Amino acid sequence: MSGAGDREAVFPTRQSLGAMKNKLKGAETGHSLLKRKSEALTKRFREITRRIDEAKRKMGRVMQIAAFSLAEVTYAVGGDIGYQIQESAKQARFRVRTKQENVSGVFLPQFESYTTEGNNDFGLTGLGKGGQQVQRCRETYARAVETLVELASLQTAFVTLDEVIKVVNRRVNAIEHVIIPRTENTIKYINSELDELDREEFYRLKKVKSNKQRDNDAAEQEEKASKRRGSDKENADDAGATDILGEQEDQDVIF
Repeated sequence: MSGAGDREAVFPTRQSLGAMKNKLKGAETGHSLLKRKSEALTKRFREITRRIDEAKRKMGRVMQIAAFSLAEVTYAVGGDIGYQIQESAKQARFRVRTKQENVSGVFLPQFESYTTEGNNDFGLTGLGKGGQQVQRCRETYARAVETLVELASLQTAFVTLDEVIKVVNRRVNAIEHVIIPRTENTIKYINSELDELDREEFYRLKKVKSNKQRDNDAAEQEEKASKRRGSDKENADDAGATDILGEQEDQDVIF
């Protein structure tokens, strides 16, 4: 039978048919919008993946240069300068701020590094010896931190987009493979039931008309038969009546 399969439990009426058609139209519109959203997010996801790969390669090179720079400082100074740096640094000048980017309704966090204006706490670090190496190492590690912040921003956006894309794809698949087929099956079921009701109504009306015509014919035949019986009765009465003025022989009367 048409409409067989997974469908919603609705009563087959014209109103239900209109509601199902509106629901199907809304599901198709939502599927189209979610599909375009998924494509946009996937495109951005691939771009972020490419940028993460580049940032990781850059991070490896920068950290390698920073490690060599630290080795040069250690060799030039002749010892560990960590204690001297901790004593010189009063507050952090390298800071990170966050902002959001809207991609198809999804807010992706972004980290941006910046340096605050103020006194150079490392101005006198390495003044005795190794000053140039100390400044070069500082600049190298500053670039390493900037690259690290960029990589952290990309990784966070990567994780966020990955979760959102999974959710959107699940919704797209649910609409495409569950909601739309179920609604279409429901519409087919309602149409088949309404067609069946129309056929039943047509047959009923035809049957009523046939019975009415039959009753009318029977009544007409009965009326004709009644008129015929009345006419025959009148003819019989006329034939059996005595004509006193006619030429008939009178019977003798004996007193």
